[in-house]
Amino acid sequence: MLDYSKLSYEQQLNEKKERLSHLLLPYFEKEIAIFASPPKHYRMRAEFRVWHDGDDTFHIMFNKETKEKYRVDQLDAANALINQAMTVVINEVKLSPVLRTKLFQIDYLSSESEQLVISLLYHKQLDEEWEQAATQLQNTLSNLGISNIIGRARKQKRVVGNDFVMESLTIAKRVFCFKQIENSFTQPNAYINVKMIEWVIAHASDTKHDLLELYCGAGNFSVPLSLHYNKVLATEISKTSVNAAQDNIVQNQIDNLRIARLSSEEFVQAYNKERDFNRLNDIDLDSYHFSTILVDPPRAGLDPATLALVARFDTVIYVSCNPNTLTDNLAELTTSHTIENCALFDQFPFTEHIETGIILKKKRC
Repeated sequence: MLDYSKLSYEQQLNEKKERLSHLLLPYFEKEIAIFASPPKHYRMRAEFRVWHDGDDTFHIMFNKETKEKYRVDQLDAANALINQAMTVVINEVKLSPVLRTKLFQIDYLSSESEQLVISLLYHKQLDEEWEQAATQLQNTLSNLGISNIIGRARKQKRVVGNDFVMESLTIAKRVFCFKQIENSFTQPNAYINVKMIEWVIAHASDTKHDLLELYCGAGNFSVPLSLHYNKVLATEISKTSVNAAQDNIVQNQIDNLRIARLSSEEFVQAYNKERDFNRLNDIDLDSYHFSTILVDPPRAGLDPATLALVARFDTVIYVSCNPNTLTDNLAELTTSHTIENCALFDQFPFTEHIETGIILKKKRC
């Protein structure tokens, strides 16, 4: 496997472009738009295992090829606030037996708004003594503007401060606010995330018709896209993400977006009138006039039933984190649709991962 860490940023980006072009060759021969990331400090979240060696404690990661652990005191990929916090957190943990004992992982979730949640994961139950120590850590971190500490153990979660950050992103010249909750999915690269949403707006807006989005998360796409469609219906299976999405609708004063807590498979059943769901009691599916569907599925891609539903829409926006399952799905979708636009979004520089955006239009007889 190619070692991306030994390539320049331009070299690794060119390799990804060539690989994606080759995969899409049977379906798309036009130029692929390329959206480059800042080569450093682009990640808004980072997860580290913790290693204890005598009196020393430090963050570690693992080499993907050799599986060997290596010490990480600073991480170029992580944003500046995470790097500042890493040093303070480890120094404080080493001074506190309560915080240090049986600590095995530290996760960081940050925002462009300079907010940060730090999660400490343990192989022990957490008590009032731990909460007091965590509050002391919170006080120390307050100099950085950080006031959110979470302790996690089996069937246990203790929160000192909040378990979320508020993100503020300028998308197509408008500022949107997003509640992003710890331990739920968020886009890791804020810069590229904005580029993805703006690219969709530029290529697939339809203010006369309605938009359906599956796998909507906390409304990352559906909230800003609601300004570019008549109405939007979005679905998501995670209760935590749905609750955050509802908050984001209110926060951004959106009045034409509804969220339903359904999996994609469940929505297919509801849309085909095969099954009724109490979670749709206050949503009249027949009142929507969809022209466009947006899907941002997990790495496994679209299941057959969802793929069949997607193929019924005039416009398909497909955001993919796995070009291999994307091309598998395109083998089916391109029998009824034509790819009009394609973009590569470099969410994860210096890794093999590729984020792809595809706009498909239904073929006309």
